Amino acid sequence: QVQLVESGGGLVQAGGSLRLSCAASGNTFSINAMGWYRQAPGKQRELVAHISDGGSTNYEDSVKGRFTISRDKSKNTLYLQMNSLKPEDTAAYYCNAEILWDYSYDVWGQGTHVTVSS
Repeated sequence: QVQLVESGGGLVQAGGSLRLSCAASGNTFSINAMGWYRQAPGKQRELVAHISDGGSTNYEDSVKGRFTISRDKSKNTLYLQMNSLKPEDTAAYYCNAEILWDYSYDVWGQGTHVTVSS
């Protein structure tokens, strides 16, 4: 089993920064790609940033240039550095891991809330 626990969310003013962390535990050898998703009230969950097992990254257009996804495999931790935050970034942020072991499936964290005030 793999468990994901997000942390680092909170309240920040527009223009500020936050760094989200996602700590993976359990059978972390089974994790392939990872990503950050977010869901704002009344909206669908959307992919914010994605990082492949080899380190290739992709970003949703609205966060490109402001957010950086990174992964420290030695610490089993995924990060999302969020700079120049905007009120529209307000959402619950979820860590996701693609599991490739005996079969493929996704694991999700419980989410961490980010609120950006204007």
